[in-house]
Amino acid sequence: MAAQKDRTKKSSTTVEVKAEAPAGEEAVEERPKSALDEVMSQAERAYAAYMDAERQVAKAYHENEMQVAKAYKRAEAQASRAYESTATQALKDRDEAIAKAAKARQDLMQKAEDAYQAAEAAANSAYEAAIGEAATGRSENLERAWTVRDETIEQAWQIYSKIAR
Repeated sequence: MAAQKDRTKKSSTTVEVKAEAPAGEEAVEERPKSALDEVMSQAERAYAAYMDAERQVAKAYHENEMQVAKAYKRAEAQASRAYESTATQALKDRDEAIAKAAKARQDLMQKAEDAYQAAEAAANSAYEAAIGEAATGRSENLERAWTVRDETIEQAWQIYSKIAR
């Protein structure tokens, strides 16, 4: 824009020289000079407005950049909080699941122990019953065998006593 200003100043100088060259037309010279001044003044105001607008745009871009950075920081913090919350909840859920599994394991081990003891008691009871029956059967068999022996001996004595008489 500075180069444009310089060109404009050169143009106005040239116009002044041209305006001074013809003699006797002073009224006409004033008019173009004031129109040129007015155009220059408008151009300078337009340039100042342009520069002001450029500063405002730069400021707006800077403010937007700051807002975007703040929004990013908020999103980053929110993501971190969400991660921490999720990680904490996952850890809590894991601990609860492990505790439930340990309790279920303990319950199953207790049930298995109870079942083992019941089976052992049933086996011992069946053993005792079988031993009792076997002992009873043995006693009965021994008693019958003793009775048969006694009868056989009695018969043998009777036969011997008949022979020996």
